[in-house]
Amino acid sequence: MTDLDAPRPVTVRGVTLGTGTPAVIVPLTARSTAELLEQAAPVVAAAPDLVEWRVDHLLAGGADLDAVVAAGRALMGALAGLPLLATIRTGAEGGELPMPGDEYLAVYRALLGAGVADLLDVELMHALAPEVIAAAHDAHVPVVASNHDFDGTPAQAEIERRLLLMAERGADVLKIAVMPRSPEDVLTLLAATLAVRRQVEQPMITMSMAGTGVVSRLASGVFGSAATFGTVGAASAPGQVEVEALRRTLALIHG
Repeated sequence: MTDLDAPRPVTVRGVTLGTGTPAVIVPLTARSTAELLEQAAPVVAAAPDLVEWRVDHLLAGGADLDAVVAAGRALMGALAGLPLLATIRTGAEGGELPMPGDEYLAVYRALLGAGVADLLDVELMHALAPEVIAAAHDAHVPVVASNHDFDGTPAQAEIERRLLLMAERGADVLKIAVMPRSPEDVLTLLAATLAVRRQVEQPMITMSMAGTGVVSRLASGVFGSAATFGTVGAASAPGQVEVEALRRTLALIHG
């Protein structure tokens, strides 16, 4: 591929990743069902393009499998039709739980079986990632394959390798987040984004975290990133920008 305007888009509930202005995604990080629904109300009012439910936070609050499914159903009802990205982030990649493999797969299968996910996030490095991807595709749910490096920014070739590996493993959206230690690290992430964008059909979501990397959250769409994460209330990762400010900046950049 050479055309930055021609990825293979992913559309859920009328929201398309891969064309036009990058989508805005807002995370929910509640540890109880009541708190989850409380968080959802102002997020719905802010009208992002998608909502990410960080299921690991609810599990860390003590929820069992039945409670997770019930919370997901309640959340779907509260989102007024906004698409829902369900995510279990493990401790290895900045999440709330160590998540042994069996539990990781069981929770995702339960959510898929209950229809509680428009998209599913699976960590590229997780041992059971292929099984989760297969289960999601069997349920006709698109998969966001993800990788998070909180220790630094890998070399450009390594970032590209990880993104291409996601594509090879059948992901529908490719996502990577890295921690910059210098402005040059941000340029590395953006260069890798552009390079991979010219090789794959799948939409990508890429970002450099923390204050140094905020520019990537605002402008990575120019280099081929299809979405960015914003906040309504507490952030779920370093460097996320408040939704209204994010939308204004995206409008300036993308017209």
